[in-house]
Amino acid sequence: MFTGIVEELGRFISADGERYRFAAEVVLDESELGASIACNGCCLTLVDQGEGWWEADVSEETLLRTALGDLDPGDPMNFERPVRLMDRLGGHLVQGHVDAVGVVAEPAPDLRVQAPDDVVKYLVEKGSVTVDGVSLTVVDVLDDGFTVALIPHTADVTTLGVRRPGDKVNLEVDVVAKYVERLVSPHGAS
Repeated sequence: MFTGIVEELGRFISADGERYRFAAEVVLDESELGASIACNGCCLTLVDQGEGWWEADVSEETLLRTALGDLDPGDPMNFERPVRLMDRLGGHLVQGHVDAVGVVAEPAPDLRVQAPDDVVKYLVEKGSVTVDGVSLTVVDVLDDGFTVALIPHTADVTTLGVRRPGDKVNLEVDVVAKYVERLVSPHGAS
């Protein structure tokens, strides 16, 4: 479980088949083999590490459901370690299980993201959404996506400040909304 508060802006180094290598320092502190690290909002497992780098195996399923397959060497990455029970929850509960890939329609500071219907249906004004692993508050829900307002700090310390129209981003909706839908759907109109 993550908070959507990015700890480090690292970099993608390379891919060798399903093995991806990333440059990072902060998220490696206290991270050991098998640790989870959110990468642009996608939970990956640390399988090897060295001074200033770490690696994860990225499955075909992950590549199909995320924008990780579009990375080029040197691309910036949002990294976050899992929340500890004693930590403050500064964002919202984020699983690191990407629901869909969206497309940036307008860049920061008034970021507009086009998203599939199966994501938009879970969004509400002033609700939470995760874009590339960053916990954000929805400003407007649109027919084809949503908008969020980025403060300069968030734009400076995450990938969202360099995203341009046409860039793909990983999206995760609030898990509570999905559970509520599942609980009430059997009781819907017949």
